[in-house]
Amino acid sequence: MSTAPARFGFLPAINSRGYYLLLALVAIFVLGPLGGVAAAYMNFSLGFFIGGQVLAGILGSLVTIGYGAEGRHGANYMQSMAASVAGMAAMGVLIQTMIWLGLAEPPTWQLIAYFLCIGMLGVGLGMLYTPLVVDRMQLKYPSGLAVANILRALSDPTVLKRSIARLGTGLGLGAGLTLAAEKAGVAFLGAIGFSASNFGAGMIVGARIGVPPIVVGLIGLALTPWLREVGLLGPNDPWRKVGFLISLGTILGAAAVDLTLVFREALGRHRGTDTRPPVPQEEWKKVDTRKLVIWTVFWAIAVVAVSASLGVPVGYAVLGVALASVFVLINGISIGISDSNPISSAFVVGVTVMALAGLTNPIVGLLAGAILLISTVVGGDMQQDRSTGWRLGTNRTIQFRYQVIGIFMGAIFAVAITKLFLAAYPVLKVDTFLHPEMKTGNWQSAMTYKFAGVLRGLASAETTTLKLMGLGIVIGLVIQIIRVALKRSVAYQAWRERSNGTKVADFIIDTILLPGPYASSLGGFVEFPTAFWYGFGGIFSSIWQWVVARSKAKSDGQPEDMDTTSLIGGGLIAGEALAFLTLGIIGLLALAR
Repeated sequence: MSTAPARFGFLPAINSRGYYLLLALVAIFVLGPLGGVAAAYMNFSLGFFIGGQVLAGILGSLVTIGYGAEGRHGANYMQSMAASVAGMAAMGVLIQTMIWLGLAEPPTWQLIAYFLCIGMLGVGLGMLYTPLVVDRMQLKYPSGLAVANILRALSDPTVLKRSIARLGTGLGLGAGLTLAAEKAGVAFLGAIGFSASNFGAGMIVGARIGVPPIVVGLIGLALTPWLREVGLLGPNDPWRKVGFLISLGTILGAAAVDLTLVFREALGRHRGTDTRPPVPQEEWKKVDTRKLVIWTVFWAIAVVAVSASLGVPVGYAVLGVALASVFVLINGISIGISDSNPISSAFVVGVTVMALAGLTNPIVGLLAGAILLISTVVGGDMQQDRSTGWRLGTNRTIQFRYQVIGIFMGAIFAVAITKLFLAAYPVLKVDTFLHPEMKTGNWQSAMTYKFAGVLRGLASAETTTLKLMGLGIVIGLVIQIIRVALKRSVAYQAWRERSNGTKVADFIIDTILLPGPYASSLGGFVEFPTAFWYGFGGIFSSIWQWVVARSKAKSDGQPEDMDTTSLIGGGLIAGEALAFLTLGIIGLLALAR
């Protein structure tokens, strides 16, 4: 094993055993718990959480800054491990849901074992899909890009000098605006639904990805009165109660088209009809696929076995694993396009499918649905982390090992931090689905609210959910087929470059008339203000870049994906993550008084 000396004598050499041990200890005992506190606080208070990648990337870079530019890989290993701990910590809402429903909570050791097995399954599934979503589709993964920018900036003094002002500006604004809205109670920010991370993610992806969610959100607002009239929405239900099902379907339809093309190309190579020369794979990308498949199958069997020990019939556990293998891909694509991981939507759809198969027991539904919830969180994190590694050239096998260790620690930490929050804030045990008048302070528990609702409706399951998803699949198939045809059309590609007018027309076709299903799905998953600020961030970013291009400003020598808008956008995401970490720590410190 080759080693490289560090700048500071007290640091172990890169690639030495001491080096890898240092990274693991810092990630497990410092960065992971910090991200876990922030994620748990956000999920209990708001019902969603920001992944721990950005936060861990910032703090991890401070640990490896003494290694110079090569330290970015070590920081990436740490953030991979720490983000796994944070993502698992957010899964405490499953335990909260058990309490709301008055269900018998399994022994602690069984909960830890269950979280662990599902997490390991999610790691395997996420890694299996990495060549498709990261290497072939080259999805943006906004938070993954933000982490890559942070690691490159903080580990390389030359890059840091060029980017610190832009990164720092975004970070300061993100933290300041979030604290102003959440702690200072600035009514204006709450009224307009502003989120620094949403706006920042939009800045990273640009207008072509940011506009479609606004389009779908506006369509939803326009359809809401009619949906209420026909009974698909209640008097106060938002559009997304229906929209998320259609959006999941559109992603699935589009993915079916793309996977068909991938399989056809693979079949062509196998038969020797593909005349293109094979592309040599870089050493850092290489992964033993055979061992990875064995890993995934082993943990799938383990999930079914532990599920059975908790009282889940084997059939429902197997169905949960099968659905997880689909939704890890669907949700991974959603994260890659929009930075949104619709984990609660996957849970709802999974439980609904099980209900149509005859499931009526809420505890079985909760435990079987947990397979989808945890695996989509972990699998999405895996793909997000691989996107960061793809930009940095980080060794995937080593990164995989660090994430596995993070899942092991995260399974323990998730149960522990949940019990701590429930003891600190008894209001979290109150079922606000049945007693909305008892909701207090910032503890909205929106994700738990959704889970409790769908589990209570198991006995009255009907087919509307699958019909709406089926509609979405058809829409996604049709739109994606047309988009692929246009992309492959030489005549269309020549036309779009003909003049400024045709370029504008192409933009309208691409974002409004035939918006990409992966990008537009966000408009069905979230409330309109969220889609608006995400889209507005993309519009702002594209206008900024157009102005810079018109001014013919010279490049400052940084990587192409480290432009001003991506740095400020990444800073906004990081700032919001730091703000919520601060709020979580403040809340726990208040308990100790």
